[in-house]
Amino acid sequence: MTFHLTSRAVLLASALAFAPAAFAETPADTLVVAHTIDDIISLDPAQSFEFSGNDVNNNTYDRLVDFDPLDPEAGFQPSLAESWEVSEDGLSLTFTLREDATFHSGNPVRAEDAAWSLQRAVKLDKTPAFILTQFGFTAENVDQMITSEGNTLTLTMDKPYAPSFVLNCLTANIASVVDMDTVMANEADGDLGNGWLNTNEAGSGAYVLAAWRPNEQVQLTAFEEYWQGAPAMKRVIVRNVAESSAQRLLLEQGDIDVARNLTPTDVDSIASVEGVTIQDEPRGRILYMGLNQKDELLSNPAVVEAMKHLVDYEGITNSFLKGQFVTHQSFLPRGYLGALDETPWTYDIEKARQILTDAGIEGGTITTRVRDLREYIDVAQTLQAAMGQVGLTLEIEQMTGAQVLDAYRAREVPIFLGEWGPDYSDPNTNAATFAYNPDNSDEAAAVGLLAWRNAYEVPAEMNEATVAATLEQDTETRAAMYQDIQRQYQAEAPIVPLFQRIEQVGMGDGVQNWWSGGAISSVMYRQVTKSE
Repeated sequence: MTFHLTSRAVLLASALAFAPAAFAETPADTLVVAHTIDDIISLDPAQSFEFSGNDVNNNTYDRLVDFDPLDPEAGFQPSLAESWEVSEDGLSLTFTLREDATFHSGNPVRAEDAAWSLQRAVKLDKTPAFILTQFGFTAENVDQMITSEGNTLTLTMDKPYAPSFVLNCLTANIASVVDMDTVMANEADGDLGNGWLNTNEAGSGAYVLAAWRPNEQVQLTAFEEYWQGAPAMKRVIVRNVAESSAQRLLLEQGDIDVARNLTPTDVDSIASVEGVTIQDEPRGRILYMGLNQKDELLSNPAVVEAMKHLVDYEGITNSFLKGQFVTHQSFLPRGYLGALDETPWTYDIEKARQILTDAGIEGGTITTRVRDLREYIDVAQTLQAAMGQVGLTLEIEQMTGAQVLDAYRAREVPIFLGEWGPDYSDPNTNAATFAYNPDNSDEAAAVGLLAWRNAYEVPAEMNEATVAATLEQDTETRAAMYQDIQRQYQAEAPIVPLFQRIEQVGMGDGVQNWWSGGAISSVMYRQVTKSE
């Protein structure tokens, strides 16, 4: 399936890309966004695992369940599946699909397509496949575990997982429903259409992929036959603009409607500009401090406790991280089921000094490695100064992101400062990495677990509670279980959540109903409108 731009669309795109700023103006039915989109590797929902690729897929595909962009805090909602039932033994979920949805090709969306899409993702076994395979699906059994009959689809799992766990995972992009007939018509050498879907789409979403020029631009056009109604923005153009200052100038000049990568300096500079507004939206990424338990000094519980009081939470969020992060001291981001807003740690040099004195610790030196990003370096240097006041010396080595991550995954970074972003919208996505580590040996090589990377030997009861929370059928009880896990975690864990990222979006005053995806999803455009 190939999509062609009309001559009018080509002229529009060219005008937006190359017109002098003094004459630029975005049309009333077109949304122009400046964003860093050079991370797109593939547009196949079975493979895409980068932020910008997921943004595209979130608008070109539908899933069985999804979020309402006008009420994201309501949690998952019916989408292509209008209802579902859980079997008495809890092992199966049966979905009834709506019958008025069509793919961009004109083909009807069938339960057979939905089942095949999930089977295909498991068989391809690309990076995000674990979101589905954690329910016991394998390439060998998935055709028997995921089946369709008429307009119903049934998932049969290896354990009676919490329905909220399963449904949250089905909001992930890997669960997007693709047009089986169109994809298989473009299969090559048994790749299930992966090569073709890397640069094309076969969805039923509110937008059709009109063009993608790597590192330059993504263009979407409205799908007029969309089952939830045609979107108001008939075109969405996302331009790759890497520099915050360039995004700011484009927004001030009216060349774009939305700027998504503004620095605190540029946010401050346009906050009072007429015709521009700033919208703050919490994202799911947590900036944390990992204290490697292989380090003799950091493995002392007193040092772990003292370090939690050597972070100037308020000072940092009011200065160099202003507007970009807020203090958040639990591993579940705000917006997630079971998120905990309690903040037990305060910046208190005297308290930290007393904790160390009581433990007989008079000093020590730690050499650590920090990625050469300004915000991480600034946090490290602030921590360095605070540690110096209690007799601890922090020596900082700056490295590239790749170098730091390689060392971190080899358990060789004494103090890690960086961010963790959830992989899907269920609380297990973070609980299963911060608070779960069943085998702390070097041989386990469980690099996907932050607990393992920091050599944190998670107590058996916390491991068991994390697993039990995935099986709890009652959602309110499950939320309470995650809060209990986080309180135990806060009391002892050496991986310390510090801040939650905020996305500050610059918008023209006429843009309404913008949603970047919050902490749990990707951007959606179908609800966006523009006023005169």
